Amino acid sequence: MYSVQVNSVQVRIREHTMGHRVRIDIRDITRIAVFAAIIAVLGIPGAIPVFGGAVPITAQTLGVMLAGVVLGPWRAAAAVAVFEALVLVGLPLLSGGRGGVGVFVGPSAGYLVGWIFGAFVIGAIARAGTRKPTWWRTALGCFVGGIVVVYALGIPVQALVTRLPLAPTALSSTVFLPGDILKVVVATVISLALWRAYPRAFRRDAGASAPVAPAASDEPASSARQ
Repeated sequence: MYSVQVNSVQVRIREHTMGHRVRIDIRDITRIAVFAAIIAVLGIPGAIPVFGGAVPITAQTLGVMLAGVVLGPWRAAAAVAVFEALVLVGLPLLSGGRGGVGVFVGPSAGYLVGWIFGAFVIGAIARAGTRKPTWWRTALGCFVGGIVVVYALGIPVQALVTRLPLAPTALSSTVFLPGDILKVVVATVISLALWRAYPRAFRRDAGASAPVAPAASDEPASSARQ
């Protein structure tokens, strides 16, 4: 059973499946929009081309990492997806003022897809098993989701689009590693500082569904034995 209720306080999307409920409220939507905007703002400094490479260095991966840690897996992926949807319709939000369908069929396409999956993985690792983010879980999540996952999707697509062998493409991509590792450190420091200053920003991901009472049976109750 699905129901949508809209009022001045919140939007609730309830899904009654196997006795669980999923809820998204206005605060979640606001946080998703805020982090989509943060990723866009981090593109303002512009892109840094490296040795004429097809894929430039940008600060926007830092926004993806922060979204994963703060929002958790589902909302972080949603924030990145919202940002990329705006890019897809033509807004020049990527570093260097890039936007439109062309960037999703160019050498950067795999990295853009990797941002969505990477944000989810970051959130899944950084927010797993505890409300409070720890430095090692945050750093591990940012490294695995923000580097390993993004590279795993980005490098093969870059090689395919540029028609270069996979091994040389992967080797040339190592130039991004120092900057990306620095972003992991910065994202970890900022995330832990934000937790100390404003822990409410890390409100528990509602993707972990809350249990609801089972529906009453439609069958009449049996009569008591005499």
